[in-house]
Amino acid sequence: MADPVVLIHGAWQGSWGWAHLMPLLEAAGLEAHAVDLPGSGTETVPASEITLETCLDYLDGVLSKIGRPVSLVGHSGGGVVASAAGERFGDRVNRIAYVAGMMLPSGMNFGELQKSLEGQPGFSKGISDRIVYSDDGLSSTVPPEEAAAIFFNDVPEDVAMAAAQKLTPQAEGARAILSELTPARFGTLPRLYVEATDDRSVVLLAQRRMQELVPGAIVKTLTTGHAPQLSNPEALAEALVPFLKGEE
Repeated sequence: MADPVVLIHGAWQGSWGWAHLMPLLEAAGLEAHAVDLPGSGTETVPASEITLETCLDYLDGVLSKIGRPVSLVGHSGGGVVASAAGERFGDRVNRIAYVAGMMLPSGMNFGELQKSLEGQPGFSKGISDRIVYSDDGLSSTVPPEEAAAIFFNDVPEDVAMAAAQKLTPQAEGARAILSELTPARFGTLPRLYVEATDDRSVVLLAQRRMQELVPGAIVKTLTTGHAPQLSNPEALAEALVPFLKGEE
């Protein structure tokens, strides 16, 4: 029997982002669970209380309810959370897949990666210079027009705006984060990286640099924007399912 799959959304998003992918995973015989991390989606936790540890504690409860080892899928910034969960819950996580995800090495955050790539062909700050921060600096939002153009650039405009308007404020304590990873735990987990060649957020240059910095993942390529789970869920399912079933 294939392991259950826990789907971890990226910044400003929620479990709703996986709505088109989940039926395809379930049709392939996979039990799928899309989560709302603390402060995201339907989870109304104050931004001041949210950290990476808060997110991991929440996932601890999710894994306990499932009751057996799982596969993790992390999209965008959810990749950092997935890596940290693989480190902390190594006995309950069997593999990790990243969807245009932040598969960062131990001790590095995405801002540091971006800084190292400045000036190189293909570099873009993506959404970074379009973020609007709260007065206290504890959370941020993305204007819908900017989100539609950067996150959802490869779907019809009405679909992109509908998705952009679902975005919610994101606690900085769960966005500007880094993971401390070890070879003995995270380093032993099989990994898949699904890269998105037309991504305007985590651009292909950054995706491929992360693959170099954290080698060993199977790599599959989709010609999509940042959210293939919205723009081409069928292609994403095709890329994910064999790995999630332990067939590769």
